[in-house]
Amino acid sequence: MRIWPRRRVRSCSIPPRAPETARKWLAEVFRQRGLGDDYIGRTVVTELVTNVHRHTDTKHIPVRLLLEDGHTVVEVEDRSDELPVVHAEDDDAESGRGLLMLSMLVQDWGVRALAKGGKVTWARLSG
Repeated sequence: MRIWPRRRVRSCSIPPRAPETARKWLAEVFRQRGLGDDYIGRTVVTELVTNVHRHTDTKHIPVRLLLEDGHTVVEVEDRSDELPVVHAEDDDAESGRGLLMLSMLVQDWGVRALAKGGKVTWARLSG
C-alpha cells in the first residue's frame, strides 16, 4: 500500500462548508495526480463528510486519500463510536439513502475503530 505524502492529508472544518471543501480538495488531488474521472470520488467524499456533519459532534473532519493496490481509497474520520447504518430502500423516506447509494458506487467500504475513540469510514473506489 502506498500512502500519499502527509501534505495530502486535509482536515475540513464543519460547518458550514465541509462537504464542499472536501469535494473541491478531492477534485484538485485527482487533477494533480492524473487519476481520471473524479465524479464517484466527489460523490463518496460528500456523503461521508455530510454523515459526520449530521450525525456526530466532530468539529474538524480529517479526510484522507490513499492509493491501495491501484485503487483510490477515501477515508473520513470522526469522534463518534456509533457505526453508520445502511437503511433499507423506502420510497417514502426523505433521507437515509446515502450509504445504500455509496455501496452501489464503490468496490468496497467499511468502518474501523480508532484506539483513541471514534472511527474511520472508508470507501475503495472502483477502477
